[in-house]
Amino acid sequence: MSVIVAGVVETPLKQNPRVLVGGGLLGVAVVLAALNLRPAVTATGSVLDEIRGSLGATSTWAGALTTAPGLCFAAAGSAAPWVARRIGIGASVTAALVLLTGGLILRVLDGQLVVLGGTLVATAGIALANVLIPVVVKESFTARIGLVTGLYTGALQAGGAMGSAVTPPLDEAFGGWRPGLASWAVLSGLALVVWLAVARTRPGAARGEGSPDTTHRSFLRNRLAWIVTIFFGLQACLAYIVMGWLPEVFIDAGLSRGDAGLLLGLVSLIGLPVSLIVPPLAARRGSQSWWIVGLGACGFLGVVGIMSAPGAAPLLWAILIGIGMSVFSLALTTIALRARTGGDTARLSGMAQGIGYLFAAAGPFLFGILHDLTGGWTVPFTMLLVVVAVQMVFGFLAGRPRYV
Repeated sequence: MSVIVAGVVETPLKQNPRVLVGGGLLGVAVVLAALNLRPAVTATGSVLDEIRGSLGATSTWAGALTTAPGLCFAAAGSAAPWVARRIGIGASVTAALVLLTGGLILRVLDGQLVVLGGTLVATAGIALANVLIPVVVKESFTARIGLVTGLYTGALQAGGAMGSAVTPPLDEAFGGWRPGLASWAVLSGLALVVWLAVARTRPGAARGEGSPDTTHRSFLRNRLAWIVTIFFGLQACLAYIVMGWLPEVFIDAGLSRGDAGLLLGLVSLIGLPVSLIVPPLAARRGSQSWWIVGLGACGFLGVVGIMSAPGAAPLLWAILIGIGMSVFSLALTTIALRARTGGDTARLSGMAQGIGYLFAAAGPFLFGILHDLTGGWTVPFTMLLVVVAVQMVFGFLAGRPRYV
């Protein structure tokens, strides 16, 4: 029997006992896992001043703590396909959730080095899951890639918003940043339990008997793989710059700190409905190019607005930028749709995220340097406009119906 994916007729692969079968419980496991892939990062930022005060940490240490996740995403994400080949998809995602849960607990147990080390362990788990869950979606939800990817990315964004919004009340309720941050291990532990329950229904996957595709292919000389990688990296660069600098820009424009924080939260939340609606629609068509360009154009207009008149219509600029950042859901969708097999999906996802997050880590740093050198926001925002424009070009190319 054949199915139509992104307008192309494909014959499904013979069901492999090492790949989890799509179903309701697996869908729940994917969503629960996704909810945990951002709070480990966003929760720290919301109580960073309290952490620094408690530990007597310097600004340099705080900079390392906030930069380390992006670098860890790049390093561990690149290793994910190798891990999957060695122990299998099911066991690899289980290991990722174990690392995440363990890191969340470890980082609240002691001082500066332990906090940094625990954060690295947790983000290593996140990086593995970032790369491998799209493989699960590709192999287990072949006819519903757009829908499940939308649910997955929507849960990612919801989790990120929860991390920054819920951690301060948890801090206050439990009497400090340590129990407040540790509380997120409960959610990741729940995801781990559900994932183990799913894996038990497929013993081969639970034992990690290999991966869906053990043939090693390098995509470093593949033109389309580099197009997808650059597209992913540029959209991540936009997101990291916005998350790191948007509040300060609004504060400089005369908004209160509270209003600036709310606008940043709005930027994250806007991506939730867009991620639930757009990927299923885009995946039904042969090309996702114009969907990518349309979302990118909204982001471009938002950047122009905040660069030229940040205080004139901050709500409108935040909405436009939020819509533009929701192209992340289509970046993940294109990774799944541009690969024929689960193994190729793992390698393409590892390359796109491993190299792409290096773009993301460098973006806020360069944006800050340009701001320091010029004393204003025009030059750094001009750089950001270039990033968004080039992202639209590579996104258009990545969205065309081809395979790596």
